[in-house]
Amino acid sequence: MNRKISAIVADDEESARNVLSNLINRFCPEINIISTCANVEEAAEVIKKHQPDVVFLDIEMPNYAGYELVAFFEEVNFDIIFVTAYDQYAIKAFELSAVDYLLKPVEIDRLKEAVKKLVNKTEHQISHLNYKTLTENLKSESAAKIMVRHQGNQEMINLEDIITIEAKESYSCIHTAKGKFLVSKNLKYYEMLFDQNNSFFRTHKSWIINLNHMITFSKTKLEIELNNKIFAKLSRYRKPDFEKFLLQ
Repeated sequence: MNRKISAIVADDEESARNVLSNLINRFCPEINIISTCANVEEAAEVIKKHQPDVVFLDIEMPNYAGYELVAFFEEVNFDIIFVTAYDQYAIKAFELSAVDYLLKPVEIDRLKEAVKKLVNKTEHQISHLNYKTLTENLKSESAAKIMVRHQGNQEMINLEDIITIEAKESYSCIHTAKGKFLVSKNLKYYEMLFDQNNSFFRTHKSWIINLNHMITFSKTKLEIELNNKIFAKLSRYRKPDFEKFLLQ
């Protein structure tokens, strides 16, 4: 890569700004830090002035949370890598929204991985829609939307609209009331994302269902009828847990 990636580091803690800046300078020669900022308002001004390629953005800052930065722009023509202290719910919100993030304390290998993604990009691929989804999921008590890449486009899906997720080898097919979405994530990925959501249950190695879309299930056929005339499988060893889950 001939041109370095220009970057801004925004964090309200000076020590955190210094630590991340030093890590980037030492281990990511592709990045050129052009400024550091102590809050979202300052970051917005610097971005408008210098037009960086990427912003390393802390989530918890005074006045405005990091994810509110996008509200200062009509169009987000820069990438954002969020930096956050460990919080399981927040991490799932990032995953559901398809937005890149780093955990504090920042690990060198994870930082290199995030920068590698930037280097390999030909354009800013994360849309306003992703950040909107992240904002809504972080503000609500439980995540309500998911971002998926489908046929080259970003699609936002309401979790309540998901009928089932079916394994298709290393891919997953998300069945919704509006249609199907084939995505390059395996079923285990979605099982982990939804492990705290009482609407979803993995009934079989190839199926995760949304109980809100269940019509009936057959104990003898080990088959679950869902909306849209979809029939999911129920494995024999999952049957006892499934029946208990229905009684919750």
